[in-house]
This record gives sequence, structure tokens and C-alpha cells, in this order.
Amino acid sequence: MLLPRDLLLLPWRRATAAGEAIARRLNHHRAPPFSDPDDDPPFTRLAERPPRAPSKKKKKEEEDQGGRIRPPEPASSDLPFDFRYSYSETDPAWRPIGFREPTRFSPFGPGRLDRPWDGVAAAAARGEGAGAAATSREEVLGEPLAEEEVAQLVERYRHSDCSRQINLGKGGVTHNMIDDIHNHWKRAEAVRIKCLGVPTLDMDNICFHLECTIVQDKTGGKVIYCNINILILYRGRNYDPKQRPQIPLMLWKPLAPIYPRLVQNVADGLTFEKTKELRNTGLNSSPLMKLTRNGVYVNVVDRVREAFKTVEVVRLDCSHVGSSDCKKIGVKLRDLVPCVPLLFKDEQIILWRGKLSGIWSCLKELPVLHEMKTLLYLSAEH
Repeated sequence: MLLPRDLLLLPWRRATAAGEAIARRLNHHRAPPFSDPDDDPPFTRLAERPPRAPSKKKKKEEEDQGGRIRPPEPASSDLPFDFRYSYSETDPAWRPIGFREPTRFSPFGPGRLDRPWDGVAAAAARGEGAGAAATSREEVLGEPLAEEEVAQLVERYRHSDCSRQINLGKGGVTHNMIDDIHNHWKRAEAVRIKCLGVPTLDMDNICFHLECTIVQDKTGGKVIYCNINILILYRGRNYDPKQRPQIPLMLWKPLAPIYPRLVQNVADGLTFEKTKELRNTGLNSSPLMKLTRNGVYVNVVDRVREAFKTVEVVRLDCSHVGSSDCKKIGVKLRDLVPCVPLLFKDEQIILWRGKLSGIWSCLKELPVLHEMKTLLYLSAEH
């Protein structure tokens, strides 16, 4: 026999259930006059707003595009030089033997530049733009600065607390640095450039690439001050920021290509035994000088040239400089001294003066020859 549910409930349970039902009905029809501040009131649902109607400008753009999103047109530049990551630290005559990334990946971004990237540079269209660029540079520079004007500019921008400063590192004169120079020239007559690292081995090369030449018009300015590793680049009397060249920026640094081996197993003109002997001699000799990381190397070339007048092999201590910078230093010294790099080991550079030993001996004997010539001249007079 089945009993009703109300009879199955205990008396105290029936009373509780009845009280809950009455409380629910009262709370539904009547709200309490005062609410407890500790209670969390229920959230009120907001009415959904109707979607906004598209603006007329957006409608027009969609109609022009045919209802499809099209990528922006690639930037076009009429600057008469090839775009490279670094202008002062690379030579167009160097031919790489391989690449570390596919050449289809342009550092300017996909479809952002109308120049193809070949892994090293984005070549410019060959035309008759170099002469016009050189003419426009002369017009922008205007009349030469007087000595008083140069002294005022140097005094204003040569100090270390100058706000118009650009740091030039081991990358040298990079592509994006040209845009930074024009950004400073927008509000200042000149910009202070502080050079550190490998490029300081050849400061004339940095000035050459910063200034405009007949073939390459990069910044269009003029170096009015050069002291050790500090440069001041003047923009010109007639410089107009609104007429500055539009320079597409590189979005990332491209990987360096693979070039032929710098150090050969056997040096030119020597046997394997003689090359090995010179390397051991260089490793066991005392270092000519110690180079620091991102230091100033403006006197290294002269020191190596002076050392080659008396010794045949020179060692440079490049501890904590890095293997990559060591090789870059060796390449520059090979062309500037000139000399032959024999070994790069444990951040030590071994340089050999090469087949020019006769020339170095002549340079060593120049003071003696000059004294003999002076004595003969004096004796002839008497």
C-alpha cells in the first residue's frame, strides 16, 4: 500500500517545507523595505544594443575593394643606392658562397617593397638618378659654414649629455640608422654619433658612408667634427624635413651570408711547416695589445704597422670580445695594414706581415737614410 508523500514526511520536516514555500511566495510578491549591506544584489541584465550602422567611409572602401580585403601596395623608393643591412661593414665586391636563410624572405617584410631581395641587398633600378642626387645635396648644404658657426655647433653637440645622439655599434652604418638621422634632423641642426666596436678601426670609412658621394646619396649631410670616436653630422642650411627621403625600414636583421674561409691551412708563399711554426711563434709571444668588447680601436692599425717594422708575427689578445668580432677585426686589419691573418684561436688573433717584409725593412731604414742624406747635404755645402 502506497502512502501519500505528505504522510511519509516527519512532522518537523513537514513544517519546514511549508514554511519555505510560504517564504518563497512572500519574497516573490513583496520586496523587503531595507536590504542588508552584506548581501550581494542580483545582477540586472542590460538590454542588448543594436549593432551600429557602418560609416559612409567604410562603405565606400568596401565598394572600392569589391567587398574583399586587399593587401597594401608595396612601397616604391627612388633612392639611387642598393638597400643593405650595413653599408660600412660590407663590401659589394664580396660574393657569398651560401646563405643561412632562403633569399625569398626579405627583411623589409613580405610585399612591402618593390625591390627584390637577393640575400645581401635590395638592388636599385639603374638609371640617371645619381647626378640629380648629388646636385640636390649641394643645394641642401648651401653655403659653407664659417669657423664661428662650426665652433658653435661643435660646442653644442660634442658633450656626452647631448640629447641628439646616435650610438653606432658593430653593425656600422646600418639601413635603419639613416632614418634615425633624419628623425633627429627634424628638430636639430646636427646629430652626435658615438662609434664603438669594430667600425672604429676605420673612422674614415664611417665618414665616407655617412656623407653623400656622387654614386650613393645616403644621408646628405656633412661631418663637421671628428675626434677619436665622436662625430657630428650637420644637416645643411637649406634642409627641409618635409622634403626628406622616404626610407622603408627593415623589420628584422637578416642573417649574415656565408663567405669563403678567411684563414687558409697554408699561407700563400709558405709551406705547411713554416705556417705552423709562425702560428706557434705568435701564440707563445706576448700580446701587442688587449682589445675589449665594444671598445675604441682607432689606434690599432698604427700599432700593428709599427710592430711589423721589428717583428714578423703579432698577437692581439681579444678576450671576451667574441669570435665573430675577432674575425671582423682580422678582416679589417688584413685590408688596412695590410697583413695576413694566420690563426683565430681562443679569441687570439695571430697576424703575419706577409711577403711585404722588404717594404717593412725599408720603412724601418727610412730614418737612417734621411740622416745619411742630411749629412751628405751638409758636407757638400762645406
